[in-house]
Amino acid sequence: MVHEYKITGMTCSSCEAKVKSALLQVNHIQAVEVSKTNESAILKMDKHVDLSTLQNALSDKYQITTNTVNETIEQTKSWFSTYKPVLLIFIYIAVITLLIQASNATFNPTQWMRHFMAGFFLIFSFFKMLNLKGFAESYVMYDVIAKKFSIWAYAYAFVELALGIAFLTNLNPLITNSITVVVMSVSIIGVLQTVLNKKTIQCACLGAVFNLPMSTVTIIEDGIMILMGLAMLYLQLT
Repeated sequence: MVHEYKITGMTCSSCEAKVKSALLQVNHIQAVEVSKTNESAILKMDKHVDLSTLQNALSDKYQITTNTVNETIEQTKSWFSTYKPVLLIFIYIAVITLLIQASNATFNPTQWMRHFMAGFFLIFSFFKMLNLKGFAESYVMYDVIAKKFSIWAYAYAFVELALGIAFLTNLNPLITNSITVVVMSVSIIGVLQTVLNKKTIQCACLGAVFNLPMSTVTIIEDGIMILMGLAMLYLQLT
């Protein structure tokens, strides 16, 4: 993809060279054409780079701007393109589990959540096990337990598998949901720390199969499982 930006602050050919050099060092930027006369920069990139990242690459002397509407559209497209695998999985699980409910006389929220969580853990554990070593190497970079005990990074995929089977077979719901809340609550701690500290780390939620960056999407993903676990515990205890 190719985008054109306006850059102010360039006063000489040396400025052009500095701006070009700085932008070429940004990840995903493949080629740069800079014009002091036109106050423009034409960037070729293999993945959309947001405006703030481009500005951070330049010194304060130079200001880079673009059409706000176009930038918003590109950021939206980039976001959906990046997180497409996770979104499709969640939609797939939601549709299948809702279709199961269609066979019931009335909607059963507990059963729907149980089936949704079964699908979630079974699918996500499957992707982790496709490259267990790759998943473990990513997971130890942010999980609070895996950082201290690397064996947990390998065990985690099997814990998800076990939880998926437990939800699918409705095995001791009280214990299954309690374990889910504890495991996911511990897992979300490392995710929150990574996102809040603005660290660029690969999310290991789908193992090493997809290169997904750690973001608020990961927080939402873990949060949904925690909330569903708590909801099911509440329904069972009342």
